[in-house]
Amino acid sequence: MSGRPRRTSLAGVLAVALLAASCGGGGDGGGDGDAAGSDEQVTLRFAWWGSDERRELTEAAIAAFEEQHPDIDVQGEYIEWSGYWDRLATQVAAGDAPDVITQEERFLREYAGRGALLDLSEYEDTIDLSQLDPLVTGSGEVDGGLFGVPSGVNAYVVYANPELFAQAGVDLPDDTTWTWDDYIRIANEITAATAGEVFGAMDYGGNEAGLKILARQHGQEMYDANGELAFDPATLAQWWEYSLQLRDGGGAPQATMSAEQQDTGSPEQTLLGTNRAAMAWYWSNTLAALSGASGTELQLLRPPGEHERERTGNYYKPAMHYSVSARTAHPEEAAMLVDFLLNDPAAIDAIRSDRGLPANLEQRERILADLDEHQVAEAEYLDEIQEDVVDAPPAPPIGAGQVVDIIKRLNIEVLFDRLSPDEAAEQFISEVEAATG
Repeated sequence: MSGRPRRTSLAGVLAVALLAASCGGGGDGGGDGDAAGSDEQVTLRFAWWGSDERRELTEAAIAAFEEQHPDIDVQGEYIEWSGYWDRLATQVAAGDAPDVITQEERFLREYAGRGALLDLSEYEDTIDLSQLDPLVTGSGEVDGGLFGVPSGVNAYVVYANPELFAQAGVDLPDDTTWTWDDYIRIANEITAATAGEVFGAMDYGGNEAGLKILARQHGQEMYDANGELAFDPATLAQWWEYSLQLRDGGGAPQATMSAEQQDTGSPEQTLLGTNRAAMAWYWSNTLAALSGASGTELQLLRPPGEHERERTGNYYKPAMHYSVSARTAHPEEAAMLVDFLLNDPAAIDAIRSDRGLPANLEQRERILADLDEHQVAEAEYLDEIQEDVVDAPPAPPIGAGQVVDIIKRLNIEVLFDRLSPDEAAEQFISEVEAATG
């Protein structure tokens, strides 16, 4: 996933947007033209974040949609992640939101809860959900409504560099049976066997997704359906205890290096990408970038500890969601565009795995033969863990975008021994509850 936005005023501008909607009524924002059923040309605005490559892929999909629907013109609005959320918040506050909005799970409840998004469950005659992966579709549900549908899916993995394992004389683990103790032991052994030239693993303690997995392994959740924290403080303390065992055993770097790595965005600069670490936790769709950086075909492993519990921790994460503005003048046409992006072979062929492997199971299967080796490996991993995935975590609460910063900051305090795991867990819960109200 991408970096994090500045969010100091998001709640405020969304509140203004909601007031404007209630005073001025819906249906006067978004695209131009007359409502569905007229002979007028309809214009839809479709917003997303990402690179120039994503823009090219998306514009190819838009062109295919316009070819099928010559009476609908789709105007793309794209920007880098760092500026996307500020611009979207401003647009929503001004009653000028795009018709189709790309959403990220941490902000879905915020926009839905403030009345900025259309309940897509009311458009199921237009948006076909029958082929979407049921293990991820629920991630777009908020308070009984469906406010986002997943573009595609990822899952969290432990990447392993087989060449560095061989260099250390350590066998790759059986990821269907390994435990958290095995993970720590193996990492420590690799560092010791290479005299510190290679670390067994990168530090993971500043990672929200991994914490979610550990919580789920304990029958808990990061958040419940009401958006409230739903895990035991001891679980979070255990998360950081594991991290300290790696640090103290040499399996992960000392605090200074881990702090530097925590804010390294480029795969080429990470310890895994520079062949200085044999294992690291990332999303499955980063395989190509990380393998390319390291010059080695990395292997995807399940997180440790999955078999020890009745409930496995791993889950399918939507790469992003498609939502529709509550103020669009053309809800039916906007829903048609969302349906096209999810289900039409022309859209899938254009976008492929750029927004995660397709959420449409039929389309995911169809394109396997045309994927590159990294995309095939990712698809195989998703297929392998499918029988173990229980459900999708509930949508995060309003304010959850701040949690990324909180957990990273407190992780540094733990690594430098300025806070104990128990103290950091208590402070984390206090700060997150304040951030999420």
